[in-house]
Amino acid sequence: MKRYRLALVVITTIACGAAAFVFLGPPKHRSRTGNEQRPSLESLEASITVTSAKTLTNTKADSVVWNRFRGPNGTGVSSDSSVPTEWSDTQNLRWKCKLPGAGSSSPILTEKFVFLSCYSGYGMDRTQGSPQDLKRQIVCVDRENGKIAWEKSYDAAQPEDRYQGMGVPEHGYATNTGTTDGELVFMFLGKSGVLALDLEGNEKWRISVGTESGNRQWGSASSLILYDDMLIVNASEESQTLYGLEKSTGKVVWKAPAASLELCYSTPAICKVSDDRDDLVIAVPSEIWGLNPRTGKLIWYAETQMTGNLSPSVIIDGTTVYAFGGYQSSGSIAVRAGGNGDVTKTHVLWKSKTTSYVPTPVLNDGKFFWIDDRGMYYCLDASNGNQLEKSRGPDFGGGRPVYASPILVNGKIFVQSRWGGLVVLDSTNDLKVLSHNRFESDSSTFNATPAVDRGQLYLRSYEFLYRIEKSENKL
Repeated sequence: MKRYRLALVVITTIACGAAAFVFLGPPKHRSRTGNEQRPSLESLEASITVTSAKTLTNTKADSVVWNRFRGPNGTGVSSDSSVPTEWSDTQNLRWKCKLPGAGSSSPILTEKFVFLSCYSGYGMDRTQGSPQDLKRQIVCVDRENGKIAWEKSYDAAQPEDRYQGMGVPEHGYATNTGTTDGELVFMFLGKSGVLALDLEGNEKWRISVGTESGNRQWGSASSLILYDDMLIVNASEESQTLYGLEKSTGKVVWKAPAASLELCYSTPAICKVSDDRDDLVIAVPSEIWGLNPRTGKLIWYAETQMTGNLSPSVIIDGTTVYAFGGYQSSGSIAVRAGGNGDVTKTHVLWKSKTTSYVPTPVLNDGKFFWIDDRGMYYCLDASNGNQLEKSRGPDFGGGRPVYASPILVNGKIFVQSRWGGLVVLDSTNDLKVLSHNRFESDSSTFNATPAVDRGQLYLRSYEFLYRIEKSENKL
């Protein structure tokens, strides 16, 4: 089976790559060229008096730990000591829920529910160029019993990106992870827009953030974040624009168009610079930006060597921003947040040649850890960018085995592979493999980053949503 899958992946990769060149040709820039390279700069005086949010998320969501991609402010870290490190179809599995469609988006949690997005059908047919009944679903699952509480289906805006080449087939049409404040659920459906629903599934608002395609036509991937009373959207693929939306109505509070958002698939994060200043930080090809999250104006930027395919999201540790490039040669960088204008010469702390291609690394005890989509394990010193280790990771069965980002749970690294199960590593003992867990009954793709809350681990495949917990645990 493993040999068959590896051969299939290799053949598909070669064939899809050739198909992408035949149908799309070399990457082409969009026809729209009106955007400046960066968002407009904010004045020095205005940036010093940025209105500080009361919290980094809405206060009603304080009891909901994992309410966005990679949890609190995108760190991917949980201190929960009660999450099991071993499971299977017959061990520590509370329930599994059959999903209505595939997807790479991660689960998000409220006290009672799990929310995620799915898709069925395809964009444009690879050979005929006709719509293939692409639909997206938003699914609400009861955390207690694993039953679907409600499901909403949406026809996709057409034309969508083709299901071909090295883009959309890697992750599908439901990759953007939503977010919730405990009262509303916010989902990003790419060209079909951003929408808000209440916990009963009633749609409160919907807005389009563009229907364009990036020059690679790789589909949409950036996830949503909340900042006090606003929803932040990276609509790089749809319109080369960052949006700040009023979360209660969907009204556009600000938008920041910029051509440099091309090939930026990552999710921004909030960096608290001081008691009266928060910066909205995002890495784009060749630069890192710090924006005023209240106005969308650019406060500072730093030049980088990361030229494109920015899939890993920025990581915030205090006032230090870490970013990892999307190409193998792009490297990584650490920048001190704050300042004004071009801070390349004053705020860049280090640059490294080591990078992560797709997964966002996890930070623990001054070190970054990740296994990239090629199955290579890396460890990087967060203080200077020096590569501490590079080696072949656990055997996940070949192909491009890792798409999901690792998370850190009680000091242990959880690495979800696509087809070879989830490996738990001891980050304090030379990455010793503590367990290698898989569901033998599920041979579908696992692309989603796990979610954690109150002793429960939520895993998502193209077929099922799983709740893992120690058998004696109860809600």
